[in-house]
Amino acid sequence: MSASEIPLKVMIINPTTLASSDLETEQEYASYASVGTQVRVTRVEEGPASIECELDKAICVPDFLRKAQQAEAEGYDAIISDCYCDPAVKPARELVSIPVVGPAESSMHFAASLGHRFSVVTVLPNIVPAIEGLAEEYGLGGKLASVRYVNIPVLELGDRNKLVDALHREMLAAIREDHAHVLVVGCTGMKAVVGELRRRLNQDRYDVPVVDPIGASLKFAEALVSMGLKQSRLTAMPPPEKNRDGFRLKVPKKTAVV
Repeated sequence: MSASEIPLKVMIINPTTLASSDLETEQEYASYASVGTQVRVTRVEEGPASIECELDKAICVPDFLRKAQQAEAEGYDAIISDCYCDPAVKPARELVSIPVVGPAESSMHFAASLGHRFSVVTVLPNIVPAIEGLAEEYGLGGKLASVRYVNIPVLELGDRNKLVDALHREMLAAIREDHAHVLVVGCTGMKAVVGELRRRLNQDRYDVPVVDPIGASLKFAEALVSMGLKQSRLTAMPPPEKNRDGFRLKVPKKTAVV
């Protein structure tokens, strides 16, 4: 069996406790998967119902890390953090030896390669500073035109018509006022909206890319695995061995020497 025929298994870890969207999430990631790629969704058992601020990002991390180690032990080839704030991505990279991908990081890099500057449209103003900070952290602050928001909480994204109308309005403003040349959907809870947004923008005579973070992260994960790549151990070094009270994790032994 050639390398291209070996099934690729990707674990999607939802860092929230809301279980009602698991099947929809799995189907959305699977819609971008190459032949032979298997996706599965799991979620934290301890954490927030949604992620809309730095506090939400922080409290999901311990159980996320346990889920990441479990996924590696079960033979998964890559992990995706199913939230645009990329929660727990960096510490998970220290703990596991398979690629860990964030939707913000992957979608921003796709967007930066497709045009002069890009804008992200997210849920609430609470999360705007975090997304701006991620762009800087990923070396893309100079490519970020703006971060806009639709002012709809994550738990109220079910009204698709309302959501698409709001995204379309803010994306037009990003083009006209912020001079964005590429647009990014800034929440993995905004599912199945990219096609309609592209259609509306084309009607407005704007032939611009709209990047879906779900597709970007899945394709990025596939590419890393197929190329035999993962996080550098000179960056994501295994944590020092020490007592961490109440934190049940198996810390890998340090292998890199610097």
